[in-house]
Amino acid sequence: MDTLPRLSLRQAQLIQLAAQGLLTPPRRRARKADLLAAITRMRVLQIDTIQVVARSPYLVLYSRLGAYEPSWLDELLAEGGVFECWAHEACFAPIVDYALHAAHGRQDARGQHWAMRHAARVRRDQAAAVDALLAHVRAHGAVKSADFARPARSGGGWWGWKDEKRVLEALFATGELMVARRERFQRVYDLRERVLEQARARHVFDPRLPDATTLRREFTLGAVKALGITQARWINDYFRRGTRLRDDALADFVASGALLQIEVAGWEAPAYLHADHACLLAQARANRLRATHTSLLSPFDPLVWDRERAATVFGFDYRLECYTPAPRRRHGYFVLPLLRRGRLVGRLDAKAHRTAGVFEIKALYLEQGVTPDAALARDLARAIHDCARWHGTPRLRLGRCEPRAFGANLRAALQARTAQ
Repeated sequence: MDTLPRLSLRQAQLIQLAAQGLLTPPRRRARKADLLAAITRMRVLQIDTIQVVARSPYLVLYSRLGAYEPSWLDELLAEGGVFECWAHEACFAPIVDYALHAAHGRQDARGQHWAMRHAARVRRDQAAAVDALLAHVRAHGAVKSADFARPARSGGGWWGWKDEKRVLEALFATGELMVARRERFQRVYDLRERVLEQARARHVFDPRLPDATTLRREFTLGAVKALGITQARWINDYFRRGTRLRDDALADFVASGALLQIEVAGWEAPAYLHADHACLLAQARANRLRATHTSLLSPFDPLVWDRERAATVFGFDYRLECYTPAPRRRHGYFVLPLLRRGRLVGRLDAKAHRTAGVFEIKALYLEQGVTPDAALARDLARAIHDCARWHGTPRLRLGRCEPRAFGANLRAALQARTAQ
């Protein structure tokens, strides 16, 4: 048997960062086309409505592109460059992947997702309401859930708001309705055929659904390429494709050359790399990849959303605590991982006070073993300052730091950055 290529853990980290667009800072100011390119590279951009800081999809893009106009993401959706779907939870995806996600939504295995179970239940239990809503949209055009809300004491209207929202979400999950655009981040739903027709007027893509073999191939290879480097058991989580894969499920892809199998020091399981990343593999083995980017990450960033993967690849044990009761939180409600030159060095409990223009750092925690020196403080101060300015909250307020001694260095670095 041929000896597999072998990487150090650090080399594996650098490949994943490069594949995700987080290895080096952007070389120029972002343009709208860069947003679509970044989403296409990641394949999915998870949506979350929490806005303690920036909403997650906007922050994920900022981490890769630097300062950009947030309305560009809304424009891409309205123009059909991206669409919304259920993948790794609710996501934006590039329109070129429409057929993959549409076919995925029709698979039996996809029915185990909570959104699909909800949709099936609504379809079964509220068939008349579903048919009435579809007829209304077909006759009158796109709607949002607020269009059907009624005052609590009103005697008319179609349904109560909860029922209406439930039906809209069910029809979105089944694919009969799509999101045509967002208004103040609220979904505006329209018939699938109308949304696709508008998208095809601007973008080239094939809406025909692939067969099961093609679907398996495209999602498997797509996840590996987006991740850069991965173990078999992490692949299906990327698109929520069901149970964890075993290595034997990838044997045909390795035999054909579509995937490269490699060893990573310290990993008992083999790792996989997409053939398109062969150049990255060669650069990593020659120690020609350098991580120079420092940024705040969203809790829903693809780099960290799989807790086991983040712990194995980066030694970063990350748990989102916004759904944890306050007394049991260790770090805070909405804590942002801190990426510094290829390492996850800490986490930031932040809150943006938009009206006052203040970016509050409630607490900053460095990981064990990270050296709390002035160079680290300067890099983190630059990243925090730049993100706060982009977000429209340029005034910085620093709370506590762990370790406490790092607070003086960070405070001085933030003041120096603000004075520039």
